Amino acid sequence: MVIMKRIWLACCLLLVTLNARADLVVEVTQGVSEPTPVAVVPFGWSGAAALPDDVARIVEQDLGRSGFFTALPRTGMLGFPTRQQDVYFRDWRVTGADYLVIGRIEPIDGGRMAVHFELYDVLKEQRVLAQRVESTPRQLRDAAHYISDQVFEALTGLKGAFSTRIVYVTAERLRNQQARYRLMLSDWDGARARTILESKEPIMSPSWSQDGRKLAYVSFETGRPAIYVQYLATGKRERIQSFPGLNGAPAWSPDGNRLALVLSKDGNPEVYVLDLNSRQLQRITHHYGIDTEPTWTPDGKALLFTSDRGGQPQIYRLDLATRDLERLTWEGNYNARGRLTQDGRFLAMVHRPQGSDFTIAVQDLKTGRLDILTRAGLEESPSIAPNGSIIIYATQENGRGVLSAVSLDGQVRFRMPSQQGDVREPAWSPFLQ
Repeated sequence: MVIMKRIWLACCLLLVTLNARADLVVEVTQGVSEPTPVAVVPFGWSGAAALPDDVARIVEQDLGRSGFFTALPRTGMLGFPTRQQDVYFRDWRVTGADYLVIGRIEPIDGGRMAVHFELYDVLKEQRVLAQRVESTPRQLRDAAHYISDQVFEALTGLKGAFSTRIVYVTAERLRNQQARYRLMLSDWDGARARTILESKEPIMSPSWSQDGRKLAYVSFETGRPAIYVQYLATGKRERIQSFPGLNGAPAWSPDGNRLALVLSKDGNPEVYVLDLNSRQLQRITHHYGIDTEPTWTPDGKALLFTSDRGGQPQIYRLDLATRDLERLTWEGNYNARGRLTQDGRFLAMVHRPQGSDFTIAVQDLKTGRLDILTRAGLEESPSIAPNGSIIIYATQENGRGVLSAVSLDGQVRFRMPSQQGDVREPAWSPFLQ
């Protein structure tokens, strides 16, 4: 227990840094070598009052921040068409745009509005996509992210993740030497951030349920770690486990009916599974080593977890039916915090090569190939976008915590710096539509 107390203390100290009341903004630091040029024309609006959001600007930023596209500046546009008959492909070829997005917004009954958008292939002079979605003024940002998703999928074949959310933890040291922690929820790009929980004690390990309606996390608000589940729609909270000792690392099963977690109630940190309906608790691992950081396989039939049973932290896979155990990671002297893509093929992790620092790496579980994706040396807490394209993680920049991200192939990189403060423990939501 002395070892585990030191581990928890170290984790807490990592979070207690300077001010953290800040917005996150995606800043692309590296895109694909030849990003696709796309023009997103300002959408027309036939209503009287000004709109609260610029839908076309949000779509432009989504696509540009993905690293796969480069957006044509509005100052470089030769026209602002909102309907097909106003599109002159010759003009758009001159600008160098390969694709064109146009749209218009019209008021309809009940204070709602209809958002029409179209995607064109400039070189082929063909319409690729045309849709109509309804929105309220407050939902325009959601409509914009939806449009981005549709355009992204049409052009890449990969489902867009712009309508998803992220949660993360911020920390603030107050003048009286006390600390204030916040569990924050925002759009994928850091917009519309709001506080889910505020506490004077550390908050750790947020985890999304598969339906995107609940969060599980660890809070020290009672003076010792306890696991809570919070309903996002209502704010209702429920304390799930609070045994003496360690209560940590909650992870939702794919069906949402179970939580994998780490408890030391029997004297040593072990992985357990809690049935949320019956409240039956089942111990999964039995070893004198430290077993922690469980995560489910997409089919819910096995758990991955970190263990030092071989002398150094490595990632293992345990079949829940047969109890067959397999060590998955062999390269480097430290592999932890494993996270799987939705197809179960790729394993993202915190990886430390021999004699080096902590990095983010991804291992192809089919071929065994390991690729190191980052080089900063202080990486932690990877979380994978639900479309499997991007890994978001926490790192240090100029002495403060920031969120960064990298694509699974390493071609696209971006960071989400806050204006001030420390940001940690990111978790990417599942698809919400």
